[in-house]
Amino acid sequence: MTQVHDHGGGVRSVEVPIPDNPLGHTLVHVVDTDRGPVLIDTGWDDPASWDTLAEGLAACGTAPGEIHGVVITHHHPDHHGLSGRVREASGAWVAMHAADTAIVRRTRETRTERWFSYMADKLTAAGAPEEHVAPLRTALPPRALPGFSPALPDREIVPGELLGLPGRRLRAIWTPGHTPGHVCLHLEEEHPAQLPGNGRLFSGDHLLPEISPHIGLYEDPDDATVTDPLGDYLDSLERVGRLAPAEVLPAHQHAFTDAATRVRELLTHHEERLTGLLTLLAEPLTPWQLAERMEWNRPWDQIPYGSRNIAVSEAEAHLRRLVKLGRAEAVTGGEPVRYVAV
Repeated sequence: MTQVHDHGGGVRSVEVPIPDNPLGHTLVHVVDTDRGPVLIDTGWDDPASWDTLAEGLAACGTAPGEIHGVVITHHHPDHHGLSGRVREASGAWVAMHAADTAIVRRTRETRTERWFSYMADKLTAAGAPEEHVAPLRTALPPRALPGFSPALPDREIVPGELLGLPGRRLRAIWTPGHTPGHVCLHLEEEHPAQLPGNGRLFSGDHLLPEISPHIGLYEDPDDATVTDPLGDYLDSLERVGRLAPAEVLPAHQHAFTDAATRVRELLTHHEERLTGLLTLLAEPLTPWQLAERMEWNRPWDQIPYGSRNIAVSEAEAHLRRLVKLGRAEAVTGGEPVRYVAV
């Protein structure tokens, strides 16, 4: 049974499943406008996900062919995956922040073999053992990997500006961290249930009620710029907290109120994690060794292969933050590079 939630004021959400993923589903939000429904995110590109989205839209009194536009919070395949299919069905425009559109374009133009080679080199530099890296060097990558042929957006989301949703006031808030072009979307309208606060916030993966979003490195095979994704995320969190929305409509889990409290919880979580990492870095460690010692939702030996790659990326993002703050430094000489608290 397709799950549809009516949030009032011409806003509904459809639970679109993510295959074989503990998150379960993406909440695709359906916003009524004077020109027809607009979707915020679309869900994973999978036949069952498409069928669920279509069933959910029918329950909302519409259909894929009637969609006026698609607003994407960020480029990940559980958000942007079905955008192309929606556009094919309806002729809808697809909007995304320029930084994530650049990733989509690069992904479409880069051979999957190049991505596998890049990831192998990154993991080797992080200190991953050869038995972990070897499959990336030797496997023939499949041609139908999710997210490797994403739809190219045809509109740009400009931070601070209202999006072109006739009859609605939806303003883009740039919130980099989870991805470089992640955006939240502030519906600057009175809450339909008269809850106190400033409108409603579609928060994508930036602000979730019970999960700390993954903050890893911004991956780019052709750009060696040293970025600070965790610093970006923490700055973005504080900016969203100052909005003081009456309600948050995230892309996973469920709607919630009191954004300010959740922002404080996440800021505290990351500060405590950084402090804990400094204790681990009393001895020089590679990013891989640090990830092995960090606290996750299960012991390291139970973490699947792909999730280990994500964990190492998150460890590196925290390391970069510590280095930028002057609380850790790279140990000179030797490969792979080790880091130590200062």
